[in-house]
Amino acid sequence: MARPRPRGAAALLLGALGLAVALGGCAGQEQSGTPAQQVTTWMNDGSGGSGIGTVEVDSKNVALALAQHNAPTAIKEVCDLLSNDAQTAIGNLPTPDEQLTLALNTAYEEATAAGDDCFNGANGNHQLLARSAAERAKLVTLLAVAVQRAEDVTGQTPTTDTTAPPSGGGDPFGGGQ
Repeated sequence: MARPRPRGAAALLLGALGLAVALGGCAGQEQSGTPAQQVTTWMNDGSGGSGIGTVEVDSKNVALALAQHNAPTAIKEVCDLLSNDAQTAIGNLPTPDEQLTLALNTAYEEATAAGDDCFNGANGNHQLLARSAAERAKLVTLLAVAVQRAEDVTGQTPTTDTTAPPSGGGDPFGGGQ
């Protein structure tokens, strides 16, 4: 005799339970352990801390390209990189900590806005470039808040290492024309 198939609410409940079991088997390491262990794992897994560092460096590179009076195309390139990297970092959210997620999301949204305003102002729109500068200044504070939250949860300063612009005023974008 064939087994009857569940109908209506019973079928929906069984489907939801099956999905929950399947997704539970996919839980990453950042979802187990203490809150400190979870955040540490998330920060060190290749997306957390390096995402923060990448956005920090991108913001500094925008400032450097503008200070070096690079060509508009070069400025647009670094501004676009800031926006794109901030969007990539948003895609790596949420973190295991709700407050850290909120802090990083706010920072990354500000970075996206700064990159977009810079890109759109690169041909000489001083109002957009000034707004981008203000957004990048705010970004520094927002990232510091997020890093402090990670430190508060984990008890250690997170690593945000990535490639930094060369010291001594070098121009990583070439030209300065």
